[in-house]
Amino acid sequence: MSAVTPLLEGRGVTKRFGGLEAVKAVDFKVMPNEIVGLIGPNGSGKTTLFDCLSRVQAIDEGSVHFQGIDITRLKPHQVAHMGMSRTFQVIRVYRKLTLLENMQVSRQWRGENLWSQMRPSHKDVEERSRDLINFLRLEHLTNEPAGTLSGGQRRLLELGMALMPDPELILLDEAASGINPTLVEEIKDRIKTLNQEQGKAFLVVEHDMHFISDLCNRVYVLNYGEKLAEGTPAEVMENEAVIEAYFGS
Repeated sequence: MSAVTPLLEGRGVTKRFGGLEAVKAVDFKVMPNEIVGLIGPNGSGKTTLFDCLSRVQAIDEGSVHFQGIDITRLKPHQVAHMGMSRTFQVIRVYRKLTLLENMQVSRQWRGENLWSQMRPSHKDVEERSRDLINFLRLEHLTNEPAGTLSGGQRRLLELGMALMPDPELILLDEAASGINPTLVEEIKDRIKTLNQEQGKAFLVVEHDMHFISDLCNRVYVLNYGEKLAEGTPAEVMENEAVIEAYFGS
């Protein structure tokens, strides 16, 4: 039996800012259908690695592969067309547009060129938008401006916008940060459903260890830009080096 190709793989990823090595020779994998967590203390390099893997940041050494293809020199929009989508630490929605309009402008259909994306949305786009809004249990807010939503509702909308192109892999940057606990559970439930019923893979950067342990198959821990540990959530939380990095000896 042939080995399964990682959906996303970083090999020796290194990123420098001047004389500072923010990420140091990190090897990283997300397999198909996995939910992988990326954790670490503040300043450990999580967001920088996340940006390198999603091609928002250029890397200085190493390579990044998506579905077996070298994407090291590609632009973020090119990678998005291949089936990778992401959210950001600071929620990015169009506050003056309704939920439905936010979804429609996020379609970026895989395989479409820029010109075809500029055309008015057709019926299929509206149907997919409404289906995803219903899936996220936001249908009662469909025609409300996004700026009127709570932080948790905007996070759900942002997840829906990331899902519009039907990606294989969704990268979530602190999806639970500052969110009402009830809506955190809602976000968690929707991620689990997407993973189990649609086979979507996720890479999750998060501070909330309960969020990570409830969701993830595997977890990577960064510290000072280097990979400190890798394993199941239970293995990582029992790792003495991880405990020291988070809480001190």
